[in-house]
Amino acid sequence: MLKANLPRLLCGSLLASTTFAGVALAQTSPSAQQIINALTPTGSVSDTTRGIKPLDQSSAPAPMAMTATPAAMSSGPMAMSATPAQPVEHPSTNLQVVFASGSADLTPQAVATLDQLGKALTSATLASYSFKIVGHTDTVGDAATNQTLSEQRAQAVKSYLEAKFGVPDTKLQAQGVGESDLLVNTPANTPDLQNRRVQIINLGQ
Repeated sequence: MLKANLPRLLCGSLLASTTFAGVALAQTSPSAQQIINALTPTGSVSDTTRGIKPLDQSSAPAPMAMTATPAAMSSGPMAMSATPAQPVEHPSTNLQVVFASGSADLTPQAVATLDQLGKALTSATLASYSFKIVGHTDTVGDAATNQTLSEQRAQAVKSYLEAKFGVPDTKLQAQGVGESDLLVNTPANTPDLQNRRVQIINLGQ
């Protein structure tokens, strides 16, 4: 399984990795600057994500963009055709946050990773944004237990960032999804480091 995913493990990074633009980077602890780079929106995304939290509005219909077509124009000066607007992509990164086995207790390795994350989120570049912290697990154990564990771990990360770095509660959301959103597709009861991750999503300003 690891050999099959080697093409995704590139250029030194964030799972302890970062997945950005569809690429999972190699297993090294990320620096604050690497996290900043991964979570900083590009111009168009920054302009269109103010106040938008797409994960909370997944069931909402896509906005409609009005565009003129030759056929529509021939029907009259005010004739327009409606087409769905393209969804906005939000910058995100996956971090390996090492917890004690079967718990939400932070290990020294987790603290080292979260200290870099805290520096990034409180930097001048990212301090004005809000973020979602999403806990993920691999497929070892039953789904219900993994769901609960992922929620507890996401909350542990949120609490640490608030307590040590003073990130406002209103700037962070914590959510656990258990094994329902695997980074690497594996069978049941398969340990996989890449799936045991904490995802940080920039929700916009």
